[in-house]
Amino acid sequence: MITREGIQLPTIVVVGDQSSGKSSVLESLAGINLPRGQGICTRVPLIMRLQHKSIPQPELFLEFNGKVVKTDEEHVSEAINLATDEIAGLGKGISNTPLTLEVRKNGVPDLTMVDLPGITRVPVHGQPDNIYDQIREIIMEYITPEESIILNVLSATVDFTTCESIRMSQMVDKTGERTLAVVTKSDKAPEGLLEKVTADDVNIGLGYWGCLFWHRRLVQIQATSIARNLPAIVKSINDKLNLNVAELRRMPKKMSSLSEAMTAFMQIIGLAKESLRKILVRGEFDEYPDEQNMHCTARLVEMLNHYSVELHRNAEGNPANNFLMEEIMVLEEAKVWNYVEDVVISVIMQHSDNYYQLQLSFRRAGHNLIAKMKERSVNWVMEIVEMEKLTDYTCNPEYLSEWNKLMAQQDSFMKDVLTNEERPSMVKLEGFGDIEVEKLRQYSHVLQQAFDMKMRMTAYWKIVFKRLVDCMALHLLLCVGNLVNKEFEIEIVNELMGPGGGIERMLEESPSVAAKRQKINKSIQLLKKSKEVVAKIMDKIGTFSD
Repeated sequence: MITREGIQLPTIVVVGDQSSGKSSVLESLAGINLPRGQGICTRVPLIMRLQHKSIPQPELFLEFNGKVVKTDEEHVSEAINLATDEIAGLGKGISNTPLTLEVRKNGVPDLTMVDLPGITRVPVHGQPDNIYDQIREIIMEYITPEESIILNVLSATVDFTTCESIRMSQMVDKTGERTLAVVTKSDKAPEGLLEKVTADDVNIGLGYWGCLFWHRRLVQIQATSIARNLPAIVKSINDKLNLNVAELRRMPKKMSSLSEAMTAFMQIIGLAKESLRKILVRGEFDEYPDEQNMHCTARLVEMLNHYSVELHRNAEGNPANNFLMEEIMVLEEAKVWNYVEDVVISVIMQHSDNYYQLQLSFRRAGHNLIAKMKERSVNWVMEIVEMEKLTDYTCNPEYLSEWNKLMAQQDSFMKDVLTNEERPSMVKLEGFGDIEVEKLRQYSHVLQQAFDMKMRMTAYWKIVFKRLVDCMALHLLLCVGNLVNKEFEIEIVNELMGPGGGIERMLEESPSVAAKRQKINKSIQLLKKSKEVVAKIMDKIGTFSD
């Protein structure tokens, strides 16, 4: 149905109180027997599509839960009951899942109608306490759209102004311009019926009709409504058709040769490389505006800053000779390469989403690539550490500047330790905090030289810290650049072009892509057919107008 494509068509919605005679009205229209019984007979929305066809035997089909069941006039009532039980369950509960009955028969009018559950306020045994609210919600959903034509089935035996279906209609159609009424059981209450109808206290804009004379009028009303809404309907159909055609063109081409597969494969690599170049090298995040984890340059800066902080913290807390070896562990724990691996895999998976059969190979190639890069990085860090352990050397002028700054505290420190009459046990030293000095007094003869050595080591370690952080940052930039510009494509190609890589599997379309392609093609065919149907309906408008 075209409505499944989100296009609203003028639909005749049949509403009425329970036992108002809705079934009789629809039976007279379709010439078939519908379920009868006590209480609610219609427990789900019944979409009845009537189609005039000059055929010797009527054709009846039920559509529900994704399947089509053929039936006939003799068994249609039983088939509807069975389908209703499958949709709404056994008992007397209701469901908003529709059941479609298609009737192709000689002499029936070309109409589509929706029969809704009859309105009841008092639940009977087996019905939920909120049965009225459930029914009201279903009815309001169907009668609210402006395209809906509301057909109220009214029993002649009741006061029209108290009918619940009329009250609901007035809520969505205050002027009554899309509301009509069919009066049933007129033989049971003939007196005063004419006065009730002519007074029209409930504002039925499209008029009152008896069961014997309303068929032709109903077809005319639907045709007129379609004509009035035709521009919007045609526009909706064309817009949806264009969207589906465009989406079909955007889908990956179904490949029939290895050369086509190679072209698509290289396109995936090219797109993935460009995405990685943006987020890892250039710091452009337009492809992932709301995904903070994919703003890679910012995240890498955060990791380097954290590394710098940890480096200083560990040095201050662990002045032992094995200090640098512990910092290697800090580097490993920073998990910079684990983060880069997550990013690379995420980008590869995104760009190969339409080729699920290759994603395992793409993922394996990504893991192998990062493992190699990580190993090189660790080896490089080990070399840097060995160089720092080999000798103490720097030509950085900041070393002397820092040493002089620290040595400026020497005189006051020596005074507090050696000559201060108060002989404090703790002395505050900028950059070191409170220093316990009681034990230092017994080494007064070497205290000055020891202070100088400590300040030289401290100044030198600050240079080393900065050097390590700077080297790490530059090394990461170099490695990430090589990863994107050199290593990435080589690793992916070697993985998928090598033995067992399976690039030929790109010729196999994934089930999800195949299903999506089938769905879009089906939608396109339905929309094209709908355009033809609309044109045929327009041809009939003139006939009914005459």
